[in-house]
Amino acid sequence: MITEQQARSMLHHPVHDAEGNKIGKADHMFLDDVTGKPEWVSVKTGWFGASESFVPIRDARVVGDHLEVPYPKEKVKDAPLVDVDSSGHLSKIEERRLREHYGIAWDEAWKSANQPGEGGWAHRDAGAAGKTGTTGLTGTAAAAGATTGATTRAAATPGATASATGRTGLHRGQSDTMTRSEERMSVGVERYETGHAKLHKYVVTEEERQTVPVRHEEVHIEREPINEADRRAMSGDPIAEAEYEVTLHAERPVVRTEAVPVERVRLVTEERVEEQTVTGRLRKERIEAELPDGKTGQLRGKEFRGTEGRR
Repeated sequence: MITEQQARSMLHHPVHDAEGNKIGKADHMFLDDVTGKPEWVSVKTGWFGASESFVPIRDARVVGDHLEVPYPKEKVKDAPLVDVDSSGHLSKIEERRLREHYGIAWDEAWKSANQPGEGGWAHRDAGAAGKTGTTGLTGTAAAAGATTGATTRAAATPGATASATGRTGLHRGQSDTMTRSEERMSVGVERYETGHAKLHKYVVTEEERQTVPVRHEEVHIEREPINEADRRAMSGDPIAEAEYEVTLHAERPVVRTEAVPVERVRLVTEERVEEQTVTGRLRKERIEAELPDGKTGQLRGKEFRGTEGRR
């Protein structure tokens, strides 16, 4: 069961159903006059919170920053419209309509609230009577209270005062706090593509000049006189036809090519860090206080700025 402190902390916070659907925002909490425990919470629904629906809070639970109730969103929005009197109480008839809508047995709820022991009226009010020394309505007085319009729980409760006569067993819990929220900016970075770089190899033809030495043979005639010894060595007819051939040689340039690796080329990425200023628009709530001395002020966190009252 949710505690009163937990329920109060969820006022003005979102209310979701068990499927995670947002129903609206918790507006007011209603406590049982007998047990003092949370029974109902009013939820602002519709556009701009124009509608208000009541939903049982006893089996609700706090999940993160919102209140989760075990009823579907449509069930809550279709709840019967009820009126709250000037003292912030629900009438017995209105409470019975709500319990019938949510399938809560009225008699079982009445018995549970009036059982002695932990959480019942006997345990709570007996302690209160012992402290204050007052006596409760008993006998004829209690019966009279029941016929004048008080709920069954209020009439049967020892320690209840006469001022409870004519009231219901539920009253609206008062909250003296208001939650102020504001948006905070969280800046991160994302990685995105700025372009592509690739290596492409192609072939070009260039002319290259080299100078190499080349040799060739030339022929020329040398003459030398024959001496006496050479003349005696020669035989045969000294006058005759003869022929002698000499082969000449020369060199010419010959070009051959071969492919050889000369270097490696690769693409390397480098990260550069630079500072960029980011701006954003943030919404913040302001709470304006109307003070009894005619002054007004705006609350901004721990800051309070007071001004003279409006004229």
